[in-house]
Amino acid sequence: MAQYSILIFQHLNIEHPGVFRDFFKNDGFETHTVELDEGANIPDLKNFDALWVMGGPMDVWEKEKYPWIIKETSAIRRAVEDLSMPFMGICLGHQLLAHAFGAEVGPSDKAEVGLMQVRKTLAGTKSRFLLGLPNIMDTLQWHSAEVKTIPEGFSVLAESEKCSIQSLSFGQKAFSIQYHQEITQSTIFDWSRIPEYQKSLEENIGKNAVEKLTKDVSEKIDGFNYSAELVYKNWKSIVFE
Repeated sequence: MAQYSILIFQHLNIEHPGVFRDFFKNDGFETHTVELDEGANIPDLKNFDALWVMGGPMDVWEKEKYPWIIKETSAIRRAVEDLSMPFMGICLGHQLLAHAFGAEVGPSDKAEVGLMQVRKTLAGTKSRFLLGLPNIMDTLQWHSAEVKTIPEGFSVLAESEKCSIQSLSFGQKAFSIQYHQEITQSTIFDWSRIPEYQKSLEENIGKNAVEKLTKDVSEKIDGFNYSAELVYKNWKSIVFE
């Protein structure tokens, strides 16, 4: 397989592509990570073959607190619209993609934290991005903000009872998900050390939230990783064809 170079926007050094890093390595893809929360500059997008945007505890509207969100949003729109650059967004990355194209992103009516199901929309059942995945999927959710409106020209591929826009696609280049598919055995422990994440765990799951969620994820990790590999292979075959 031809070697590709993936640019990764991170907003927290422990919220990285997770299991997808194994898939990148197996394919011989080069990766270049930009840690935006640490003040790293966004490089020339034309030097890369694809853009992945990960999650983080900040929100798209917190531009005064995180001024780099302005440049990041602009870069995402340029990558997708002007450069037709293959794109993958997860959690905050999903919200930033929608925000970059004019959608409303705001606080959720009720946060989703823990193992929850999402279901494909009609468009999702026909989308190659979700090919091979069941119509109802177990997922890890960890968010209290959501995409409220559909960006013009986008398709909604998945939904849940509490969040109607769980996955988006734009043409054959851009794909994003609100839920997490990058998880590994250490994800829950790593993320639980972030004060914002720990607080949301305790508020939504209760006492011993870390232990409970770690156990639940561990029991399903093989299935989660299998689904992640399917999503990755689908994305790769579509955007690089």
